[in-house]
Amino acid sequence: MGEKQMVPLIEAREQVEIAITRLALLHLAFSKTLIEKLGDEKGNELILKSIMEYGKRIGDRITRGLPDLPKYGIHRSRRNGKVFGCVLAEVFQEYGEEDVGCLYCYVDAAKSMATNPKRKLIHGECAACGDEYCSFKVVPTTEKEQRDFKNRGKEWKYVDPRLAQKN
Repeated sequence: MGEKQMVPLIEAREQVEIAITRLALLHLAFSKTLIEKLGDEKGNELILKSIMEYGKRIGDRITRGLPDLPKYGIHRSRRNGKVFGCVLAEVFQEYGEEDVGCLYCYVDAAKSMATNPKRKLIHGECAACGDEYCSFKVVPTTEKEQRDFKNRGKEWKYVDPRLAQKN
């Protein structure tokens, strides 16, 4: 890649990181407001339901052939199936809000179940939970997980054991 192409790529990555930072701040602001107004239990329940709805909407777009994530700017690097430097996780850590921030990560299971209810994308490690990096695996879902997802059940948080550990 020539020098003229590198500068726009670096600038594009920085601009996406700015947008992702704002997304993380929006998630924290809405989440903290819900918890302050409704308490921990009800607030967390509504955050999870919102993330499930968000994941369903993303899954719908993926099913229609639309893109999921930008190519650059969500994380710094990928190596051996591990994702390093998640911008969202960095913001959650910057504000000391990992417990609320990592609820955002349920979007991965939700969007995958929205595209195919018989499987889910879950975390082995999760930077938003305090791990050094994120890793993922696709595993089959149970009938209960499928029902809870379809009905947006508050118990659904068990669907991703790594995230459930944090909450």
